[in-house]
Amino acid sequence: MFYVALGTLGTLVGSLSGGTAAFAQNSVTLYGKIDTGITYVSNEGGSANYRADDSKMYGNRWGLLGSEDLGGGLKAVFRLENGFALNTGQLKQGGAEFGRQAYVGLSSDFGTLLFGNQYDFTNDFILQYNVSAYATGYSIHQGDFDRVGGDRLQNAVKYTSPDLKGLSFGGMYSFSNRAGDFHNGSSWSAGVNYAHGPFAASVAYTRLNQPSGLAALDPYGAIGVTTFLGQTVATRDPVTGAVTDLYASTPFNVDSQGTLGVGASYTLGKLMLMGNFTDTTFKGYGQSSSMKVYEAGGVYNFTEALFGVLGYQYTTFEGHHWNSISAGATYALSKRTSVYAGADFLVASSGVDANIGYNFTPSSSQHQSMARIGMFHSF
Repeated sequence: MFYVALGTLGTLVGSLSGGTAAFAQNSVTLYGKIDTGITYVSNEGGSANYRADDSKMYGNRWGLLGSEDLGGGLKAVFRLENGFALNTGQLKQGGAEFGRQAYVGLSSDFGTLLFGNQYDFTNDFILQYNVSAYATGYSIHQGDFDRVGGDRLQNAVKYTSPDLKGLSFGGMYSFSNRAGDFHNGSSWSAGVNYAHGPFAASVAYTRLNQPSGLAALDPYGAIGVTTFLGQTVATRDPVTGAVTDLYASTPFNVDSQGTLGVGASYTLGKLMLMGNFTDTTFKGYGQSSSMKVYEAGGVYNFTEALFGVLGYQYTTFEGHHWNSISAGATYALSKRTSVYAGADFLVASSGVDANIGYNFTPSSSQHQSMARIGMFHSF
């Protein structure tokens, strides 16, 4: 990481302007992560594919993280974090300049209060137990409907407690900014995390009211189903088998989307066992449906530089089910650079076109598999 000592610069500016004020110690850190690789997919819309893919094991980013000591244990803090596609140079997160994170706030011994575009507590507390994703980066939960893949809330006010002997908690509220329609478009999230010795456990809940924008739904594109909440979301030609996704460009609107997630891990020597369960409820069109995901697996550290991953997921939704296995290994060439390889295998129930995570064009069958080699570098 690159450090800029702003306190020295502030003192110099004060001297040049004739000021005599004392400047507190400030700092700004430039940081980033770059991930890229080659991926083979067995079936995307009926054909195999070889892809130059980036932002998979880790989302590509660069950012600025800063703080100012205000005295008495109080600090002003900020973060601006940009997401980008390495292979095309395009901005991610819908083209936002700082779509990954953008916030400013205050931090003290009583906790941290932040304002801006921020990750929810499903990301903060449950993502760490998504063991399958450590294999290749692709195997987030089906459709990322439960937001375990790492999602943000805009226009958000977020409080996170200090570490209280291993216990931390927090809550946040995202404003809709809609005059006369305060509720729709708003969101909230809360969670509790505990870590002590080899054991860790977390609980989080996130609710979206009429999700839109980056949280908008495309049911077929996400999980390969043709009906959702009793509505037809895709049609299939009975002769050719060709599928028309009715919501590929127009969002599928729901009244609400709420996710409860729980997870835990335990370390036994070189082996870390972990598991999680999420229950995501959708309401709309006078109906309610729930997607449940069960995941378990482990990470084994063969050496300080090499670790392996094995994960399994079982998902149910509206009479459908998915079984997924992920395996991979990562080797550190240095403290900042690693290479990795892995594979994911997904089998869906009859009538569902398989799609690993929410990454590819759905398969033309119930099966989809992929293999990847990649590298990432941190700075």
